[in-house]
This record gives sequence, C-alpha cells and structure tokens, in this order.
Amino acid sequence: MSRLPDVLRLVAIDSISRNEAALATLVFDELCSVEHLVVERVGDNVIARTEGFHAHRILVAGHLDTVPGDPSLAIIEGDRLTGLGACDMKGSLAVMLELAKDTSRRTFDITWVFYAREEIARSESGLLEIAQLRPDLLQADAAIVAEPTGGAVEAGCQGTLRLGLTVQGLRAHTARPFTGRNAIHRLGAAINQVAQYEPRVAVVDGIVFTEQLQVVSVGGGIAPNVVPDSATLVLNHRVAPDRSLDQAVTAVREYLGDLLEDEDLLEVLDWAPAAPPSLSHPVIQSLVAASGQPARAKVGWTDVATLHEMGIPATNFGAGDPLLAHRSDEFVTEAELEAFASTLRGLLFS
Repeated sequence: MSRLPDVLRLVAIDSISRNEAALATLVFDELCSVEHLVVERVGDNVIARTEGFHAHRILVAGHLDTVPGDPSLAIIEGDRLTGLGACDMKGSLAVMLELAKDTSRRTFDITWVFYAREEIARSESGLLEIAQLRPDLLQADAAIVAEPTGGAVEAGCQGTLRLGLTVQGLRAHTARPFTGRNAIHRLGAAINQVAQYEPRVAVVDGIVFTEQLQVVSVGGGIAPNVVPDSATLVLNHRVAPDRSLDQAVTAVREYLGDLLEDEDLLEVLDWAPAAPPSLSHPVIQSLVAASGQPARAKVGWTDVATLHEMGIPATNFGAGDPLLAHRSDEFVTEAELEAFASTLRGLLFS
C-alpha cells in the first residue's frame, strides 16, 4: 500500500514555522488513540512514549514545520510526491506516525518527538522548549533525528556561526573622495577574500567534514553624494565538530588577516555548535549496518547537536534526498519512504 497519500495529508496542512498548531493537533489526536502510548503536548510539540520493561530507550525526533511556501501545490505523480515539506520532512513524519502506532514487539522503549520551529532561529526551537519545561520527556540512551539523508546515516553535524563585520572609513564628499576613505571599498576587499576561501577539511572519528565560509549580506551607504565611513557584512561559517566557538572565530579572524584594522569590529551574531558522529554507540552502529550504506557527514546543522548537548548520542537518518531540502520542487518517493520505514522498523522492533 502506498504511503504517499499519508504524506500528502500532512503536506496539505500549512505548518510554516510558528504555525504548527493544526499539525500538532492532528498528531496529538491520532497518537492519543493508541493504547500503548503515553502522549503529552507541550506547546505545539507532541511527545509519545512507550512505557515497558526495556533496559534502553531510543528517541526518534522530527520537526513539524516547513520553510515558507504554498502547501496547496502538492501533487502525487506516479511514485513521487512533490510539495512543500515533502522531503524536509513530512515524508519521515508520516513514517514516524505509522511506526508509533505499530503494536509489534519492541526492541527498546521508544520516545516519538514531533516538535515545532526547527527551521528558524535556534532560540525558538520546540525541542529546546521541551528541554526547558519537561526535560524528563527527552531522556533516552540514543536518538535518531529524521532529517532527510537519502536513507544513509549522516553522522554528527556542522556547527553554524554567524559573524558581523563592521569596517570603518572616513566620510567625505564624493566629488573629493581623496579627503576621505570609502568603507564600502574596504569591505570589497574582505568580500573578495571570502570568495577565495578554500574549505578546510576535518576528519572526526573517520567522518569527513568540509567547512564553508560565505558572505550572506552586506550593508552601507549614507547618501548619494557622501563617501561612506562605515560598512557591514554578515558571514556564515559552517564549522566542523573539532572546533569550538572561540576556535572558529579565531580561524575567521586569522583568515581575514591584515584586512581587519584595530577600529574594525568582528562580532558573533549567532552560534549553534557542531556535534561529533557518535558512531561508537551500538544503536547507531546497528543503524549504519541496517542502512546498507557507509555513514557520512551531515552537511549543515541539525538538532543532533541539541541532543548531544543533553548527553544523548544522536544521528541523522530519514527519507528523502537532503539536496532537495528547502527547494520549491522538493519531493519524496515511495521507494525512499519504504527504505526508511523498513530500516527503522528493523531497528526498533523485534
């Protein structure tokens, strides 16, 4: 039986970040009818737990929200569902709902977490909301975050660092620019330097992480006839798990080198730490083996890092091609859903 209609049902519910209430209600109502689950709602987050006599507990988490878009455009064509959130990550959510209702004998006790606001600032994350209000609901021996991974285990994750750079100049009339110093022109040198960045590669527990550095916004200018005395840019740096915040900032500062002067300001605007692969954990090792593919690095940041901060070894594993995430034509296929469901069921149920 096709799983695509179940995914379409979820995709059709608008759940753009901060608007997850309707989808959370659907998930809560459906899981409350499952006899073997203890279900709780914390804000727009739903947590469903089995409570048995197993020695170990596995947490499986997926976010309810999507990036902006029009869910009404979703369509099933053959073995593919194209639509907002189909890949990231309502395909995986549909499988999570299916397996949460499964009455088969379990290998572990299981916590299913459907949480809000993953696609926006980390400070708003529903997972952090649960951790603050009901940390007991997140206790587990290991965790799987069902981000799209193409059916492979994507271990750990990169950290993401946002830096603001403000460079100084000297205001002058544009007819006499030699009496001043153009801060935007100075900024151009920094932009050119970042454009030539060669990614650093770090191998952590046998997994290769490739760092990135990009200019993501620029600002400056006073008036059409004024040489600007200040200009700004924002950098996004994707950081391997072998570096701390201080190390990452130092690396960027050293890369910009003499382009930075004493009066310039390089400041941290946002930081979400990286997470190591955790491949030594036996559950994650079993998941890698069951996937039939070698583990690889997660390109990007995920809540694997949040769970790692809580002391829970975690990894990424879900349906869909991660390269399609956030695209207007993102899709998930029947085969991807089946592979994800089969592998996860094999891990969680005897």
